[in-house]
Amino acid sequence: MNAKTILLVEDNAQDEMLTLRALRRANLANHIDVVRDGQQALDYLFREGEFIDQQAPLLPTIVLLDIGLPRLSGLEVLARLRADKRTELLPVVILTSSDEEHDRLKSYENRANSFVRKPVDFTDFAETVVGLGVYWLATNEPLPGR
Repeated sequence: MNAKTILLVEDNAQDEMLTLRALRRANLANHIDVVRDGQQALDYLFREGEFIDQQAPLLPTIVLLDIGLPRLSGLEVLARLRADKRTELLPVVILTSSDEEHDRLKSYENRANSFVRKPVDFTDFAETVVGLGVYWLATNEPLPGR
């Protein structure tokens, strides 16, 4: 992976399409990888399961992580990422339609870098995604070696 890779973890095809369209239109990332459930996200990041043969030592610049995922929830994925030395400092933004206080609290307890609710309106959704991309890929100063 290169220095401007985004991992999008999203099981909703419509939200995936809107997110990809917004990010590509803004030309923010060199590469966007998509996985569609929590277990697949962990396999991708730790190079296990279907990703075991991929040779990519670097982590993505940012993970955009939905909460309501099949197999493992986004909160479970986040907890596992934070428990592992390889991914404990990886920037993770929870990008979700959940407005549950419990989800926001658990996200921050598990050291999410941000909790962002997906707007319902397409234009607002696109602006939110572009804003996240600009901040995490162009404005934020990543850790050395990331």
